[in-house]
Amino acid sequence: MIDRTGLAAFLRRRREALQPEDVGLPRGRRRRTRGLRREEVATLCHMSADYYSRLEQERGPHPSEQMIAAIAQGLHLTRDERDHLYRLAGHQPPSRAGDSEFISPGMMRIFDRLTDDTAAEIVSELGETLRQTRLSVALMGDMSQYVGASRSIGYRWFTDPHTRERYPIEDHEFYSRMYASGLRTVLAQRGPDSRAAELADLLTTQSPEFAEVWEKHEVGIVPRQQKRLLHPGVGPLDLHCQILLDPEQSNTLLVYTAVPGSESYQRLALLAAVGDPASF
Repeated sequence: MIDRTGLAAFLRRRREALQPEDVGLPRGRRRRTRGLRREEVATLCHMSADYYSRLEQERGPHPSEQMIAAIAQGLHLTRDERDHLYRLAGHQPPSRAGDSEFISPGMMRIFDRLTDDTAAEIVSELGETLRQTRLSVALMGDMSQYVGASRSIGYRWFTDPHTRERYPIEDHEFYSRMYASGLRTVLAQRGPDSRAAELADLLTTQSPEFAEVWEKHEVGIVPRQQKRLLHPGVGPLDLHCQILLDPEQSNTLLVYTAVPGSESYQRLALLAAVGDPASF
């Protein structure tokens, strides 16, 4: 059962404890609000200001688990705080075993400080994009559109031919082996009842190529730091992929950069300035 009074009080206290600079927002010169404004929190949580305000006012609909997850992420809650929020809202907290959806506050603070002209994303251990900067969307496409198993780039690699269009064909074999290897490693860590096991079973039935690669039992094939992309708007890019792993969460922050002065650098700068020209 939802504890509306407790939920409202907890949300207010957590909102007031956050400063704009904690979440990558400008403070402004005439700021009188203690902590964040409700409108700012709503934006961070990808919901309407009216919906969020009603929660703090002990009214409105019973928030879904998806809404609570969005609020926990927007408020940069720790895992214990997130679990408390779920219980206040009348929901059972997610299992902590293989909970790859949760992004730690420390990782979020790093991500929030990345500017719009930085191509970066946070991905789960199953290759699900959890956060993207604006330039990452222009570079890689909007990953928020995918649902279900399709959220995993490894799943899309074997089931959606369009996923491979942004990669040189000579790199395709490596990526197939890499995604299968990565999934096998996660499966070994999480066990036969995990989401990794479900994904492997699904791919085995849907992709003959995956089934063939999977049978090789390869592990340890890790992403290359040098990444070649074929962007439909600006052409080929040679990028360096810097990887930061959150050891507690198994989430990874990927930051894509190009050598200053190179063609790839100029093309990345064009994407940062105007977005994806192919979408115009």
